[in-house]
Amino acid sequence: MSDKKTPREGSLRIIRRGLALSPAITAGWRRTVLLALLGTAGSSLVPIVVQRSVDSGLGDTQGGVEGDRIVLVVTLAALLLMVSGVASWAAKVRIFTGTERGLTQLRVRAFRHVHDLSMLTQNTQRRGSLVSRVTSDIDQISLFLQSTGMILVLSAGQMLVATVVMAFLSWQLTLVVIATFIPLALSLKFFAERMSVAYDRVRQTVADLLTTIAEPVVGASVVRSYAIEARTQQRIDDAIQTNYRSNVKAQTIVSVTFATAILVGGVANAAALGVGVWLGVVGGLSMGTVIAFIFLITLFVGPAQMATQVITEAQNAVASWRRVIELLETPADVVDPGPGVATLPTGDLGARFTHVRFAYPDGPTVLDDVDVTIAPRQRIAVVGETGSGKTTFAKLLTRLMDPVEGNVALGRDDQWADVAEISFADLRRHVVMVPQEGFLFDSTLAENLRYGRRSATDAELVAAIGDLGLVAWFEALPRGLQTRVGQRGESLSAGERQLVALVRSALADPAFLVLDEATSAVDPQTELRATRALEVLLDGRTSVTIAHRLSTAENADRILVFDAGRLVEDGSHDDLVDAGGVYQRLHASWVAQASLGLAAPAGTLAP
Repeated sequence: MSDKKTPREGSLRIIRRGLALSPAITAGWRRTVLLALLGTAGSSLVPIVVQRSVDSGLGDTQGGVEGDRIVLVVTLAALLLMVSGVASWAAKVRIFTGTERGLTQLRVRAFRHVHDLSMLTQNTQRRGSLVSRVTSDIDQISLFLQSTGMILVLSAGQMLVATVVMAFLSWQLTLVVIATFIPLALSLKFFAERMSVAYDRVRQTVADLLTTIAEPVVGASVVRSYAIEARTQQRIDDAIQTNYRSNVKAQTIVSVTFATAILVGGVANAAALGVGVWLGVVGGLSMGTVIAFIFLITLFVGPAQMATQVITEAQNAVASWRRVIELLETPADVVDPGPGVATLPTGDLGARFTHVRFAYPDGPTVLDDVDVTIAPRQRIAVVGETGSGKTTFAKLLTRLMDPVEGNVALGRDDQWADVAEISFADLRRHVVMVPQEGFLFDSTLAENLRYGRRSATDAELVAAIGDLGLVAWFEALPRGLQTRVGQRGESLSAGERQLVALVRSALADPAFLVLDEATSAVDPQTELRATRALEVLLDGRTSVTIAHRLSTAENADRILVFDAGRLVEDGSHDDLVDAGGVYQRLHASWVAQASLGLAAPAGTLAP
């Protein structure tokens, strides 16, 4: 999903690659094509019936009308039409079913890959763009395969059968029809290339539009607080206009292509009629054959005109397939090794960083030569100014990212396992990260708590709430466990969302907790509740807390001080204050602010 320009692959290659990602779409395709051919054969029976009827009846001025023969031909044609109708129905069902199965495979695969991408990769992408690839782009592919793709199969069969019948009736007229369509066939490649570029742009503007609309919806409070409704509306209007112009440009190319097909169809009819009459006069071509040919040309021209719609939808689908393939080919730089590579010992866990260095792609080094061991059951506070590497340290510990050099291990004594070799399931079972802002899903309180342990009963949920001393808060909720928390938990306050995150962590019962100062952005009453809950939660567990306020660091067993990406100090609060280094400076500044009634903003430490 890089912005770098890469050579564009041809549409047919993209379609082949897209179909390979969804094998259910092409499963049993030979049977589907056979049914489609049988289904379209019925449409060619009518011209043959017309030809036989005219030549055996109206066109025969000598012998009169052969009624019995006409009845026989019509009866046989009716039976064959019924068979072809059933075959056509079966072909459509197979196409629709196969498409749904295949696109289900593709959607699941794309969604899973999004979650396989590291947080670093996800953060470089706009959320609207990722969502559009799993939703609207695959919907566009579905539209092509289920409607236009079905037209393509049936129309191709109809053209093939019509051509065979025309050649049987008159090879001369068949050549005339084919000759009139050669210019259209040659021009379709020209139009297809331009439509491909145009629809690539359309799909990109759709993703931009989704992002532009989603951001102010999620950030509605900020928009209203700063009275930037007009500016926000202008951004949305601009995105809508860009999408509109892209669609108009694409549809202009489509209109020219469609008009060309109509023109060629008219020329084909005129040429066949003119040459057919001439052959009838000089070559003995029967009246029934000429009339039948007009019907057959209609069967031939119709699919040719539909080719413009097929190309239009195909290029739109190719643009979507290209974006989905691009997503799936984005490397998952944090890969789940799966079970059996390395296992964590049961019970208490410690952590060990061995000469760890981390740098963002094409960016400066964020952590440099970090070498530290955390003993089991230690309470660690990580402090430092903004940008010092605190959060990166925590993300490496929980393997939301991987180091560029060195390794991070979990374990104790002589039982250590590199986090890169531990399955995600095992790692998440033993190590849980509690972010500064607890994210909740639009469901009930009970369902959100069960993200900690899916099998937990209502009684176990209530017991966990009680164990953390949060009964008073819980009893004040309007519907208890069935309280709806709203989208992103917005029906609860920020502090209440954090309490839910703590209970969820308690239910997960990890050996190792990583916290991003879970009480730094809540009101005093909720902070008191959260602090008491944390004391219970951290008891008997190893913990690493990113401390935005040094009161948290004062209560830790050990403090790790980061400065410009390096671990510069390591010790207890008293020892580091006496050392007169970076921590002493940070602590003195914090004390001075506290004495003036000020507090450092959440996520920062005053220099």
